[in-house]
Amino acid sequence: MKRYDLRHLKENFIPRMGEIIDGMQEGEVSIFMFEVGDFSPIQKSADFIQEKDCTMMNSLRFNEVDWTIVVKKGKV
Repeated sequence: MKRYDLRHLKENFIPRMGEIIDGMQEGEVSIFMFEVGDFSPIQKSADFIQEKDCTMMNSLRFNEVDWTIVVKKGKV
C-alpha cells in the first residue's frame, strides 16, 4: 500500500490520480490525499474511481481542508 500526497495540485488532482491508478496492479491498494474546498472534489473522485473500475474502500476528512481516500484497483 502506498500513499500519494496530491494536495499541492489543489483542485487539479484527478488527472494525476488517474495516472497513478493506471499504473497500479490488480488488487493493489493506494491512499490518496487531496485538498477540498467546496466538497465537490469528493464526488468527482468517487465517480472517477468507479469509471476506472476500482473500489473506494474509505473516504475520510482528517482536518479542515484535507481529505483521504483509499482505493483498490479492480472491483471487490
